[in-house]
This record gives sequence, structure tokens and C-alpha cells, in this order.
Amino acid sequence: MSSEPGPGLPFLPGCAFRDPMKTSFHRSQTLGYKNGFAFSRLPTVGIGRERLYVNQLSQAELDELSKRPMLTYRQAKQAPPSGFIPAHVAFDKKILKFDAYFQEDVPLSAEEHYRIRQVAIYYYLEDDSMSVIEPVVQNSGLLQGKLIRRHRVPKNDGGDHYHWKDLNRGMNITMYGRLYRIVDCDPFTQVFLESQGIELNPPEKMVFDPYTELRRMPMHKYVTPSDFDQLKQFLTYDKQVLRFYAMWDDTDSIFGENRPYIIHYYLADDTVEVREVYKQNDGRDPFPILIKRQRLPKTFVDKKKTFPSCVLEISDQEVLEWYTAKDFAVGKSTTLLGRTFFIYDCDEFTRNFYRDKFGITDFQPVEIKKKPLEEVPQVIPPYNGFGVLEDSLQNCFSLLPKPPRKDVIKMLENDHRVLRYQVALESPNPEDRKRRFILSYFLSNDMISIYEPPVRNSGIIGGKYLGKTRVAKPGSTTENVMYYEPSDLTIGSTIEVFGHRFVITDADEYVLNYMESNAESFPTATLQSLRDHFRPRQVLKETAKSDIPMLGTSDQEMDELIVQVREEMKLHKYLNNKSIQEAFLQCDKDGSGILDKAKFLALCDSLSVPTNSFLVNKLIDLCSCGEDKINYRDFLRAFPCDLPPEAEEQDQQ
Repeated sequence: MSSEPGPGLPFLPGCAFRDPMKTSFHRSQTLGYKNGFAFSRLPTVGIGRERLYVNQLSQAELDELSKRPMLTYRQAKQAPPSGFIPAHVAFDKKILKFDAYFQEDVPLSAEEHYRIRQVAIYYYLEDDSMSVIEPVVQNSGLLQGKLIRRHRVPKNDGGDHYHWKDLNRGMNITMYGRLYRIVDCDPFTQVFLESQGIELNPPEKMVFDPYTELRRMPMHKYVTPSDFDQLKQFLTYDKQVLRFYAMWDDTDSIFGENRPYIIHYYLADDTVEVREVYKQNDGRDPFPILIKRQRLPKTFVDKKKTFPSCVLEISDQEVLEWYTAKDFAVGKSTTLLGRTFFIYDCDEFTRNFYRDKFGITDFQPVEIKKKPLEEVPQVIPPYNGFGVLEDSLQNCFSLLPKPPRKDVIKMLENDHRVLRYQVALESPNPEDRKRRFILSYFLSNDMISIYEPPVRNSGIIGGKYLGKTRVAKPGSTTENVMYYEPSDLTIGSTIEVFGHRFVITDADEYVLNYMESNAESFPTATLQSLRDHFRPRQVLKETAKSDIPMLGTSDQEMDELIVQVREEMKLHKYLNNKSIQEAFLQCDKDGSGILDKAKFLALCDSLSVPTNSFLVNKLIDLCSCGEDKINYRDFLRAFPCDLPPEAEEQDQQ
């Protein structure tokens, strides 16, 4: 809708009114058809059917165009209108082609400083558009093809565009900052421009890229032609092959061996082939060829370690000398591709060839002796502590280990026979020194188990301390393993079980009875220690019912034992003999000198007296009066101290 403000009013809402005569507001059609051809035309009216005077001629211009020359006798006849053909139809598929090039700088190259790139400039007559295309060269490394897409190329900043009248041979043209040199055009372009009255410049030669031309030039090779006739060699020695029998000694490497091979030398082309000798049941795949037929280099010109010989073939430029027939002889070693082959024999044809060609007559075959295999000592690794030693040792002898053999007869004879001992733990902690354990020795399989009886309110959970296993002595090795036997378990002896030391303080009477019944199987010292340990108990059994203190031991034995206990107690510097004396006197309220055994042991534990010691236990046994009474006065003789007067009087009484 079109509205205009009233005269003298601003162009604001409410100050304009709509012309009711304007009813059409669409844009005028600019596409028309004439003589069957479509063409574009300029609009004559605008929106609202308002007439446009921009694209129309003035009345004076129309009058000037309508004037016709007048003759004296009559008015001239008007010529018939010519046929109308639009430009996109008249010049359809008519293209002007110019050959050109441009120079491109190459700043980061030591081999070329600039590059010449050839292009083709196409000018499309139907719409005055242009495009620049560079022919694609494979493996050039450049982005080629269409450099400038088809469109009207601007000529300057004033809005002008390039026209076909601006193009000619032998001239420079700048498009988007790049200078192109036009050197020639095709015949159609030449005929078209000449028909339009344009004088063409003479054509120029196309400039080529100097670096590309240098790459195309063949390299000069100064090779002297050889006077050796290879065809004559082939015709003379065709199907003639030298055969050598060789050995490759690879015993120095791991899993290496001495293997036989056959070396074939082909006289027709001086090539060498190495074949393996396959035997049945040798454990190898029947792969016949070790080195395929080829010329083998003997001496290199200057072989570098960086030469990629694994992926590139070796040519004559890298090799100074190749292997020939004179390099092979019986009794000598030859290195082929890094492997040293010892030739020990050859066939009859080879002997005749060397005899006629080189005059060699010594073809004595060499006897090959097999090297004795070196015996590698079997080193048994140290025991890791898991499982039984004999069972773990089987893994070092076989991939499928078998369990060690068991002495079935011993198991049947000693079934359910167990020797039990009471042991104490040697430890710097006072809490651990009071712990008591039961050590069981199973005679059927020589295994040991340790059990700790639970003690209420001790703070230590009792139960199984060590499962059934064989315990090795300290210092034993995997080659010479020594296990604990019943002869090693004596009263007072120390055994080490996986880093823990235990002292044997007591044993069952069954242990003594079993060893006495099999006295020939045990040393005398073991039996005597058990007899000395159980002798006070045997005496106590006889006087168990009497309240009289036991006097079954001699005073001399008691004195000797007290002296030994005193020497041992000197090591325990934390003991206070005076406190021990006073504590026992306070407990003995009636002054009898005898205390209950349970009360006596509890008092010793409270005073930190090492009752787990063998000598202290023996002293307690000698001081026992019956099964549950102990004469503590004899026991206190091992802890000398100045006694109070009351104690001295009681002691004298």
C-alpha cells in the first residue's frame, strides 16, 4: 500500500493518506519473448503502476530517432525489421580461449626460486564471463584445476569488467592481484577477433618451468660398455650347475644347531641358490629353499648402516664384487648373506669343472664331527615357602609334576602315633613369653602342628597356630634338606619354625614310653633328657598323698641347680629380688613356707619371673611338695636378698 504525506506535513503515522486509485502493487515483468526467443527487458512502470522515467527516452530523443530522410518527390519506404536474436542465443557455446602463464615465487626452496605455471583463459561471449583453468599434472604437489571460477571479472575499482575487446596476444592482464601473460590463442578466437576489426599481436612462445624441464632431462651416466658376452655364457653353460655340500654351524646362538645345506651355483648367469636338506621326522617343515636363486654380493662399495637393504634391491652401483665360481672350494668357509657355510664336499661334475677350469685336483672331503652337547647344570631355585618342599621341587624336574612318593609302610606302622610337647615362645614381648603351645609330632609322615590352648581373659585368641607341615631345620638348602625329627626334640632345646623360636618345656609321658620302647632309634642324650625331666614327677607320684615336703633330691643337686638359676637370673636385670622376697612372705600368712601351686605361679607371673625357663621349671619341680604344694623358701634361695628379721627367724626354725 502506498501513502504520501499531505503538503507541509511530516512523514509520520497519521499524517499520510493512501491514494484510492492505486490498486496494483506487484512488480512489472522483465522477461519477454520475441520471435520465439526469450530476452530480458527493462521495466517501464513501477509498483502501483507508476510510470518510470529512468529507463525511458525523452520526447526530444524520440523525435530525433523518428526523423527520416525525405526525398523531393516522395517519402522513403521503411525497411522491414530484422530478425531479433538475443546474445545468449547468438553466442551460445562460443568461447574465446587464450594460452597464458604466470610466475609464482618459491621462497623456501634451494633448488628453485620461482615457478612458471601455464593456464588457459576462457572468455564466454554469451554473458561476458571469464574463467582461468590450469591443466592438472599428476604428483605435482600443487593445487591445480580451476583457479578462477566462471564469472564477470572486475577490471578496476570503478566497477568496469573485462570485455573481449580488452584481450589480445602478447599482453599482460591482471586478475585479482595476479599478473597473467597472454602468449597465444586458438584459431576460433583469432578469426572472431579479426572479424570484429581487432588487430592481433604476433604470438609468443610459451615459457616452461625451468625446474620441471631440469627434472625431465636424463642423468648423464658415464658407464664403459663391458666386453663380456652374457649371451655366449648362457649358451655355453646353460643347465650346468655346480653342487656343494655345506654345513651351517649355529650352535653359538640359543637353540642353535649344526644343519646341512646344498649350495647350487648356476654357471649360466652366476647365480647362487641354497637349499635345505630335509629328512623325515626331523621335526621341521619341508621348506626347501633358504636363499632363492640370485646374484649374491661379495664386497660392497661403501655399505652404510642406513641403507634400507631390506626393502630396496642391491644394484651394481652398491656392489664392488659378486660371488663367482672361484669363491667356492672344498674345505673352506663362505659367508652368504651373513651366514657362514663350511663346504665339506661336492659332486663329480663340480670336481671335473674345477679340474678343467682352474686346475684344482684336491677334492678330499672333510669329515664332519658333531660337537658334544654341553651339559648345562640344573640350578634349583631357592624355596619360596609355599607348599611342601618336595612337592614344590617337582616343578623344577618336569612340566607335569608328579606328587612325591610316600612311605606307605611307615604310614601304616605309625598311624595315629603322635608325640606331644609343651613349648614356650621366645619373644622380647612379655605378653608372648607367657604363652604356652602344644607341639604335635606325627610319626606317620614326620609333620608338625602347633596348637595354642585358649586362656580366658588373656587377650589372645587361641586355636590352631600352625597346620600340619614338615618343618626344615635352619640352614638347610634345597639340595640338602634336613627336617626336624623326634631325636631333635629334647627338653630345653630350641626349635625354629618359620622364623619363630620355641623352647620345649614339657612333654607327654607317652613320648618317654615310646622312646624307651624304641631306644635303638633315638640317641642317648634325648632319652636322658626326658628321664631327667620325668624323674621328679615319678617321685611325686609316690609321695602325692603326703603333706611332707619332698626330700627326694639331694642337697647337692639342689644347690647346683640354685647356682645355675642365679646365673641365669643375672641376665634379667629388671627383676628385684627384694620385692620377690617380700611378696612371697606376705602371701604366706601362716608362715608355713608352703604355697598352693596355682597361687605360686600367679605370683611369679605378677613379678615377671621367667617360669618358662627350663632351669626355673626344674627348680619349681624340685621344690614341689605333692601335686599342688610348693616350698617357696627353697625357691627363694635362687633370689638372694637381705631378709627381714621375721623371715630370718622362720628360716632358722
